[in-house]
Amino acid sequence: MDISVVIPLFNEEESLQELFLWIKKVADSNRFMYEVIFVDDGSTDKSWQVIEQLSAQHSEVKGIKFRRNYGKSPALYCGFEAAQGNVVITMDADLQDSPDEIPALYRMIVEEGYDLVSGWKKKRYDPVFTKNIPSKLFNATARKVSGVKLHDFNCGLKAYRKEVVKNIEVYGEMHRYIPYLAKAAGFGKIGEMEVHHQARKFGQSKFGFNRFVNGYLDLITLWFLSKFGVKPMHFFGVGGSIMFLLGFIAVICVGASKLWAIYHGMRAPLVTDTAYFYLAILAMILGTQFFITGFLGELISRSSQERNNYQIEKQIK
Repeated sequence: MDISVVIPLFNEEESLQELFLWIKKVADSNRFMYEVIFVDDGSTDKSWQVIEQLSAQHSEVKGIKFRRNYGKSPALYCGFEAAQGNVVITMDADLQDSPDEIPALYRMIVEEGYDLVSGWKKKRYDPVFTKNIPSKLFNATARKVSGVKLHDFNCGLKAYRKEVVKNIEVYGEMHRYIPYLAKAAGFGKIGEMEVHHQARKFGQSKFGFNRFVNGYLDLITLWFLSKFGVKPMHFFGVGGSIMFLLGFIAVICVGASKLWAIYHGMRAPLVTDTAYFYLAILAMILGTQFFITGFLGELISRSSQERNNYQIEKQIK
């Protein structure tokens, strides 16, 4: 199979049929063998009924329905698990991503050898102050931290080699950082293609301003995991050891100063009368706690088996 199109959605009943027919037109004109996997993220409207109707009429349509709303990352994770195409395309269900971009994305993967190609919505039809400006700041930070030179990390329109989606783990709200996850997994040829961004035709955006705050927190988490996720002792152990050593040296200095004063017959204050003593003890205690945290982190590192266990109510294969 040439292409799997994975579409996460939440309450998009009005756009699904038009989106599929548009994808079908593009795929048929390019003679692609394809499948379209709709992942219903706990919609409360008639989205799943529309998917069932499309599946009954078109064998290319497949679907996954969550019992409740989990988020975009879990939807992509399950869509990636089900995908069979050599190239996997992701796009949003709101018709703001154009299926006309699919052939060019496919060629960049197959002919130019990219592992991942991300869309860049250079001209956007989103509100300037609530989405465009925060998005630019967010992307600038993500480029700096991740080292992946993309203009638009959060663009839903992306293309992947099949091996990429089968070897990365998308969980929580990490869909923003799939290029970073791919790079960390050893897929280094990451490209970008300018794509057309269309104004929303139906409904309203499901994402609020809080996604940018969550995005920064996720970026810090991902940076830490990529650097120290396998070996947390390298972070906590080193920091804890340095802190303990400084505290221990400070305690020795406080004690030595008292012994020096006694030796020279001078009045020596109690070591507990100086703030340095308490700061030294605090540094030793914190250093010990950091070290223990690193040790415990080593024991539990990436051991959760329930992280991507989602309740799927129905599935169309």
